[in-house]
Amino acid sequence: MVVAALAATVLAGPGVAQAVPPAASAPREQVAAATITWTLERAGNPTQDQRTAYDLITAAMNAAVARYNNLSDLGKSITVRYDPGVPTADGNINGTIRFGNRSYMTERTALHEIAHTIGVGTSSGWSSHTGGGTWSGAEATALVKRFDGSAAKLSTGGGHFWPYGLNYENEFSNTAGDRHVQIVAAMVRDGL
Repeated sequence: MVVAALAATVLAGPGVAQAVPPAASAPREQVAAATITWTLERAGNPTQDQRTAYDLITAAMNAAVARYNNLSDLGKSITVRYDPGVPTADGNINGTIRFGNRSYMTERTALHEIAHTIGVGTSSGWSSHTGGGTWSGAEATALVKRFDGSAAKLSTGGGHFWPYGLNYENEFSNTAGDRHVQIVAAMVRDGL
C-alpha cells in the first residue's frame, strides 16, 4: 500500500523517478578491465617465412589476449618474437614470448605462454605454492574443485600445472581455455 502511494506521488511530480527499485537479479561476476597488451617485434624487411609466422602469431596472440582480458583483471605488457631456433615456444616472467615451430603458433600455446609471463613456473610465488607437486593456494584449489568436484586438485611439476594448464594442444577447448585463465587469475590472488 505504501509503495503504491509512493509510486503514484513520485510519478505525478515533475521529472523521472523510480519509486520502487527494480527486482534484484542474481549477482553476476564482473571482472575489472584487464590490461594485458602485446607487441610483435618484426623485421624491417620480412621474408615470406617471417610474414607467415607473423600472421599466425598475431591470430594466436589476439585470441589469447582477448580471452585473458575478458575473463581476468590481470595486467602485463608482453613483447613477442618469432625465433625459428626455438623448438616450440617459451614465455618468461620478464614479459617476453618467443614462438618458433609453426605448429605451436596457436591460441592454446599463447594462453600457456602468457601464463608463464604472469608467473606460472617462473616466479618465487610459484615456488612457494608448489611443494609436493600440488598447488597449495586456497583460491585456485577451490576453483578447480568447483570445476571438477571435491577430489580435484591442481598438480604441478616442471613449471607447469594440470588440469587446465594447456600443456598440450589436445587439452584445448573453449571451456578449458576459459578455465585456464580463471585458474591463472586465482593463482595470482593466491600469491603467484
